[in-house]
Amino acid sequence: MKQKIISVVGPTAVGKTRLGIEISKQIGGEVINGDSIQIYKEFDIGSAKATLEEREGIPHHLIDLLEPDAEYSASDFKQDVKQKVQEIHGKQKTPVLVGGTGFYVQAALYDFNFSSVKRDHQYSDRLLEQIEQDGIEPFYKRLQEVDPEQARKIHPHNIRRVIRALEVYETTGKPLSVYEQEQLDTSYYDSYIIGLTMERSLLYERINQRVLDMVDQGLFEEIEQLYDRYGGDIQPMKGIGYKEVIPYLRGEYGKTEAIELIQRNTRRFAKRQLTYFRNKLPAIHWYEITPQNAEENFKTILADLEGFLQNGENS
Repeated sequence: MKQKIISVVGPTAVGKTRLGIEISKQIGGEVINGDSIQIYKEFDIGSAKATLEEREGIPHHLIDLLEPDAEYSASDFKQDVKQKVQEIHGKQKTPVLVGGTGFYVQAALYDFNFSSVKRDHQYSDRLLEQIEQDGIEPFYKRLQEVDPEQARKIHPHNIRRVIRALEVYETTGKPLSVYEQEQLDTSYYDSYIIGLTMERSLLYERINQRVLDMVDQGLFEEIEQLYDRYGGDIQPMKGIGYKEVIPYLRGEYGKTEAIELIQRNTRRFAKRQLTYFRNKLPAIHWYEITPQNAEENFKTILADLEGFLQNGENS
């Protein structure tokens, strides 16, 4: 019998964190973080990491898991989620996977087989030497030519993932995106996926305000300390809300422009998140959230969850 898991997905600032905690309080659940930046220690304000007070005593897993300079992948996340689901069920609790990093959530729920294509270390080492000599641009352009779908999901500065995608294509003749599409089309778990949406103009207002709140909470000071300690090339510093501040710290533009860039990039990211979830996770149960009726929205979701918890998604 498949193990039950609840997942809460949706765009940034829509209210996933609050809902995940509320669900856990009501059903006896524990939260598993599904945000790729919150996994890192010290990356607190810019990742909108819930404070201990905000967690209301609900255990949270895979938060503050790694040192800031550690590397981490969706494959690592899948394995960590599998372990945490076992632990939580062992305590007679229900895991609640909460986060907006679409590929991480998809990989965990659908048990992606990342090891199906063996590594060619000679190729990857050679490619890394060429990138160090010529820069990443020509190789990212090559990826755009041979696997445009994968290129859209990988930031050009994520050298490790660019190399892996090219390695898969050059050694097998098949794009990595095709391998991913061939993964299981049914969930590894008995899962109930909750998707939160919000009227776009309202969501964008919330995003803009949340960025201003983060600035007031010390976002720029947090990033300056991290930048001084680790530099700008570590994996979590590539995240939205962090990468826009680095040029400001270098004196390339002012604070106001940095804030506006964070707001703009976060709005664009929210749009991409919705597109990703709608295309890649067709089994989502969507709920439109209105802040003035948030409590009623949550009651509706919790009522829908009762049947799942009693009978399972496919009963």
